[in-house]
Amino acid sequence: MVSPLTEGGPHLGLVCITHSDAVRYRALTRKRLLQLDAAEQRRRLRELYADNLARLGRALDFCRERGLRLYRMTSGLFPFADDDAGAGVLEEFRGQIAEVGRRAAREGVRLVLHPDQFVVLNSDSPATVANSVRILETHARMMDMLELPRSPWALIEIHGGKGGRADRLVAQIAELPEAVRSRLAFENDEYTYSAAEILDVCRRAGVPMVFDAHHHVVREKLDSYDHPSVAEAVAAARETWPVPGWQLVHISNGRESFKDRHHSDLIEEMPPAYRRVPWIEVEAKHKELAIEKLRAEWQEDAMAANRQP
Repeated sequence: MVSPLTEGGPHLGLVCITHSDAVRYRALTRKRLLQLDAAEQRRRLRELYADNLARLGRALDFCRERGLRLYRMTSGLFPFADDDAGAGVLEEFRGQIAEVGRRAAREGVRLVLHPDQFVVLNSDSPATVANSVRILETHARMMDMLELPRSPWALIEIHGGKGGRADRLVAQIAELPEAVRSRLAFENDEYTYSAAEILDVCRRAGVPMVFDAHHHVVREKLDSYDHPSVAEAVAAARETWPVPGWQLVHISNGRESFKDRHHSDLIEEMPPAYRRVPWIEVEAKHKELAIEKLRAEWQEDAMAANRQP
């Protein structure tokens, strides 16, 4: 099989941190923050934001040195930036954040984001919905500060949330601020929203679908990535992207078995349909080691194909 590397893709993406200690971020619990007075809270957040911004710069170093053009930022880059104290501190870093974003653009690194599981836009709880919107608005603000485009190129990708609430989800998407809605995409999952169900949501809402083949095989109890539904889902998801060349998918394998929902250390199996997808986030536990393994295997495939008469 001819490797896609012979045509310049797909681009394999690093997810948040590295298996080594090269890329790590600091955290702060809300309990610890609330033990401090207001002035000390701001000082601690200022120190944390400065450190994590520098670490984001080191993540870009890591990507540049290895030719990686896709990086998923951690959703915990600026903790508590959706609170009053954190929002004010974050504003102090506007110039520095913009420079990091410009650097990513110069070096051709696509920055994307996957907010945490607390974002549930179709919850039965108005408070949960309001909190979810606030989290998304904060992430969108950060991406604006990075001077990233308001488009799915600078993706904010989430899951469908509460099951059986597709109509409510579509309605809520329409009410989101433009800075969020213009970047938003949805991913299928193992339990609540199948590939077909989240595809329907994305089509109705006019947002892209991020297809996850591992979630799909777990949900549908498939025995192989060769199942026709995988290629069909990849093709259908591509049609939801305003620019097909921006299409992004996820890859992971089961840890103990093919259908184990837990992620394996490396990638041993890749859907054939992914060989022509432009952007792939690698969700293996061993991060950069999994990427290096895939690249080496694809390079061997390309060399073997070139040797054939």
